Amino acid sequence: MSTSIQIIKLLLDGALPACPRVYFGAVDVRDVAHLHLQAMTNPAAKGERFLAVAGESLSFRDMSMILKRNLGEQARRAPSLELPDWIVRVLAIFDARSRQIAPELGKIKNASNSKAKSVFGWKPRSNEECILATAESLIRLGLLKDSPRKS
Repeated sequence: MSTSIQIIKLLLDGALPACPRVYFGAVDVRDVAHLHLQAMTNPAAKGERFLAVAGESLSFRDMSMILKRNLGEQARRAPSLELPDWIVRVLAIFDARSRQIAPELGKIKNASNSKAKSVFGWKPRSNEECILATAESLIRLGLLKDSPRKS
C-alpha cells in the first residue's frame, strides 16, 4: 500500500488517537493516469513537468473529517481531534513514525496544478472524491480492522 492509502487506513482503523498537524496534497490515481497519458501524447508536454494534485493541501484532520461526514458508521474510529505538536515531538523520542513526521508539523505545502489545467484542460477529481474513493476501496476489499477479508 502506498503511504497515502496507509494514511486513510490508519484513520479508518482508529490507529491514531488524534491527528498530527501534517499536510499534503491528494490526487486520484485515475487522474494521475490520465495526466500521464496526456503528457505522453501531447507535443506541448515535451520537456515539461506537470504536478498532479487535486487542489489545496489537506491535513490529517481534514481527511478524517471528510471520512466522518461521508461514511458514517464506517468512519466511527476516525479521530476528530488534532494532536498538539509538542506531543508528537515527545513521541518522536520513542516512536519512529512520529520521528518521521515531526519535522513536517504545521508545514502547509501547496502545489499548483494550473499548468496541467491550462496545457491539457486537465480536470482532476476533488480532494474529497479522491479520499472517499480510497476509503471505499479499502472497505470493499476488506482491508480495514475487523472487516472480513475478501478473496
